[in-house]
Amino acid sequence: MSEQKESRLLALVEELVDAAKRVGLEVRREKILREIGYRARGGACRIRDKNLVIIDREQPAHEQLEVLAEALRARDFDALYLSPAARRVIEAEPASS
Repeated sequence: MSEQKESRLLALVEELVDAAKRVGLEVRREKILREIGYRARGGACRIRDKNLVIIDREQPAHEQLEVLAEALRARDFDALYLSPAARRVIEAEPASS
């Protein structure tokens, strides 16, 4: 992947992290440990009174985008200002695993 494309994806990740915070989600970037044959990808969850999105900080930017978009799809983000590119990411059909 070109450096310019990776830079654009990282900027979108940051925009979606900010959007997640504005709709009440706490975003955590963690190192998710893996076992052989097991692939964890992160996602949204609720722990006590906190709504979280956990992102594997070692995932490529396009996978981080999908985790954030999935969490935001379940929220009301219509009132948020998002760039057209960020809105397209959220409104796109989820990638099949």
